[in-house]
Amino acid sequence: MFLSWPLIAGGVALAAVVVLVFRVLRKPEGDEEMVRISRSIRAGAGAFLRREYITVGIILVFLALGMSFTSLGWRTAVSFVLGAVVSGAAGLVGMMIATRANARTTEAAKSGTKPALSVAVSGGAVMGLSVVGLSLLGLTGVLLLFAPELFVPGEVSNDLLVREAGIINGFAMGASLMALFARAGGGIFTKGADMAADLVGKVEANIPEDDPRNPAVIADNVGDNVGDVAGLGADLLESYVESIIASMALAAGLALSATDRSLMLLPLLIASAGVIASILGIGFTKFFGRKNPRLALSGGTYVSAVLVIAATFFIVRSVIPAEGFVGEGGRSFTQLGPFWASLAGILSGVLIALTSEYYTSSDFRPVKKLAEASQTNAAVTVTEGLAVGMVSIVLPIMILASTVIFSNHICGMFGVALAAVGMLSTSGMVITVDSYGPIADNAGGIAQMSNQDPKVRRITDHLDAVGNTTAAIGKGFAIGSAALAALGLLTAYIAAVGGIDDISLSDPKLLAGFLVGGMLPFFFSSTLFRAVVYSANRIIFEVRRQFRELPGLREGLEGVVPDSESCVDISTRAALWGMLVPGLMALIAPVLIGFLVGPLALAGLLIGSIVTGLMLGVFTANSGGAMDNAKKYIEEGHFGGKGSIAHKASIVGDTVGDPLKDTVGPSINILIKLMAVISLVIAPLLTS
Repeated sequence: MFLSWPLIAGGVALAAVVVLVFRVLRKPEGDEEMVRISRSIRAGAGAFLRREYITVGIILVFLALGMSFTSLGWRTAVSFVLGAVVSGAAGLVGMMIATRANARTTEAAKSGTKPALSVAVSGGAVMGLSVVGLSLLGLTGVLLLFAPELFVPGEVSNDLLVREAGIINGFAMGASLMALFARAGGGIFTKGADMAADLVGKVEANIPEDDPRNPAVIADNVGDNVGDVAGLGADLLESYVESIIASMALAAGLALSATDRSLMLLPLLIASAGVIASILGIGFTKFFGRKNPRLALSGGTYVSAVLVIAATFFIVRSVIPAEGFVGEGGRSFTQLGPFWASLAGILSGVLIALTSEYYTSSDFRPVKKLAEASQTNAAVTVTEGLAVGMVSIVLPIMILASTVIFSNHICGMFGVALAAVGMLSTSGMVITVDSYGPIADNAGGIAQMSNQDPKVRRITDHLDAVGNTTAAIGKGFAIGSAALAALGLLTAYIAAVGGIDDISLSDPKLLAGFLVGGMLPFFFSSTLFRAVVYSANRIIFEVRRQFRELPGLREGLEGVVPDSESCVDISTRAALWGMLVPGLMALIAPVLIGFLVGPLALAGLLIGSIVTGLMLGVFTANSGGAMDNAKKYIEEGHFGGKGSIAHKASIVGDTVGDPLKDTVGPSINILIKLMAVISLVIAPLLTS
């Protein structure tokens, strides 16, 4: 019975994906110019993803071969490759449909807001449901292949459960590695192109956003897909898989499931309920999206959360004995302890999302105050934007700290891992809402480049503005889930290396690990920033060259067409080279510290990276989101509107905020999770 639930839920998710794909592809794509632009975006995105996957594939092969010749064994290596393949497949499917839904959303906008919202949400739902469906099927497939004892009645030794949990850790590591390269590479691509398009187009050439005369516009639209669709999907797929695996590893490592495997399989059952809840939430959004897209998207998210809460209650009552269970250290926990821990995770995810919305939405004071400050100059805009990001970390950190304390009290460290499972159980809906944003953004760009009726552009701009808010909520959700998932993995690592008895805070190895771990997110961020700067510089020089050497391009003379492919190629090459250093750093750091200094120092490294990485992630995401939406608030007509001093200052602030929110912030989430899961994978080698 346990096995059938995730298989059914994963199958239902993929069946829904097929239905949504056919519905999107049946919609009209628009006139000839809209089709041409959409195909250019699709070709650029496909070319980048193909080259990225080839690069990452080479690294995967070498790592898998290395695992095979250690005591980790070929089973862990196969699991590792499967995790990467599942992550890559989800990103590929989602991005291919997103790049086909953009022009169709523009065409649907001619008939009103609801048809356009429906197409964009359907395109985003393909990404969201692909992630959760493929994750459940892939993870269950690995368990069936290498841990069939989990699904056979009878007692199983705890040593066997620990070994099998170690094998599936490889699946999480593969998904994690693919996520890091997808997020970092996509973030470098999209923000290098976006900064160049804004600075040369809107500031220097004084032409509108998404103007067809700007050679960097197509690259910017390509970047929206490779960074915010494929990248985000890989990011949350990683958190989704790792929260499940961390819970299973803890249940095995802390001897919670030696004779009764219900606790070890509980995360899979909660995730299965979340898939069905997400599908129903997507249906709610599409049905109620006529007048207020933002309320429809938020409503779908809350409907999914409520349904998961109800389902989790009955699942826990069904699989946990009425007398409860014994956890680590002999502590006794009640039957509903796992339910309360999951509920805490779900509620904390909602609260963190709301705080992200408060600090990044133009409906609230922080962004309005930031827009007002832009009336002075760009330096004031950037300073105020950074201040907003710094103060925005207070509430999310307090929420997460409270969640950790409550979950541990009610269900031990297994409860902390289950809180992450609860928070991520509605990932299908969250990714849908977030992936909707780039589709709406692309739709607006296509409307501008193909000279559609201003009414169409107003509708797509409204959908895009909603998408910016939902994207900020998604980033807050991703950061919160990353923290809980990383804490679960950290606890599983400590359990795997024997609990690291007699830990002393004055131990020099632990303190050294704290310091090195705290430094790594900053060094990691620096490499990403520099990669974005390099990419932006190269594209800026190319756009200036074309404006200078192609007579009539700046003036928009008929027949003079910019060379967009050169900008796409520059972005691709810069992103592929730029993602290698931070990616390899995340791989090498825990291995070096673990083997050269010891497992205690590695535990310190993980703690230090989680603390500073979490702070830096929240700060960069919210600071960048606030500066982006302050610009859009001014463009709506406030403080002088487009072309005003405030607008020009806000454009500079936006270009500073873009790499903060779309490159550095999301990638840090993956850094802390990847280092934690690598530590968990190599734990058997460290102890031997």
